Amino acid sequence: MANTLSLKVVSQEKQLIATQTESLTVPTTQGEITILPGHVPLFATLQAGELNFKESGVERFVVISPGFLNIAPNNEVTIMVDSAVNDRDISLEKAETAIKQAKESITTATNRRELILAEASLKRAMLEIRVAEKTRRSRI
Repeated sequence: MANTLSLKVVSQEKQLIATQTESLTVPTTQGEITILPGHVPLFATLQAGELNFKESGVERFVVISPGFLNIAPNNEVTIMVDSAVNDRDISLEKAETAIKQAKESITTATNRRELILAEASLKRAMLEIRVAEKTRRSRI
């Protein structure tokens, strides 16, 4: 049994991450799970949230949109999402602006679709701020 997992995170546009990791934690629709080498094969639905893993001993965080997780028997983990943002690519200013815009959209939404999109945007921006604050604290 290998001591690492091969992790790939892909979106519609590109492969975002391809690395080896000792473990990773993902937000599934059934709850958060941690995956270690030798995990049983699994296919799960992911919800928006934080993916975290260690890369070369450094804890990394990624904000992910809803998607899918596939764990193959050979320790290959593939995460397929619409979008994802690495912790080092998060801009606090952009996230704070997105929160303000989402709150405005929520109060002015004229139909259910606009409201759902605004709430999703608000949730994502809040996740980005939480991850950015977490990673900044760990670097101090």
